[in-house]
Amino acid sequence: MLITIALLAGLMPLIPAIVFALKRRRYAPAQATRRLVLSLGGFNLVLALMMAGLGLVWFFAPNVVQAAGLAQETGSDPYTPFAAAIAVGVGSLGAAYAVSTTGSAAVGAIAEKPEVFGRALIFVGLAEGIAIYGLIIAFMILGR
Repeated sequence: MLITIALLAGLMPLIPAIVFALKRRRYAPAQATRRLVLSLGGFNLVLALMMAGLGLVWFFAPNVVQAAGLAQETGSDPYTPFAAAIAVGVGSLGAAYAVSTTGSAAVGAIAEKPEVFGRALIFVGLAEGIAIYGLIIAFMILGR
């Protein structure tokens, strides 16, 4: 059951690409690409809402989700995977914000002085490390 859900969730993003390939004869390439991007955005929104609904059900009734076979039985605390997910999610959001600010500053600095490329790249790489810290904390939580 879990493998079937994983396969369907993995193959679902291909549906708009297939529709794009079948309908590309009717529209100009720019318009067809715009339609593909919009359909992917709408599809990803629907998929995200479905996953959020499953997450809310799992958060408020973890025994029901485990009985349905959608989650594995954890040792003692059913909220341990949730804590790990929060660690990774918040760490990734922090890293995204840090990379966006340092990346834009790095691009501005490189535009003015191309010789600072190496140093700017190091600062952007350091900002990406925040997500790795969240992943390490998640592994520590799950390894308890």
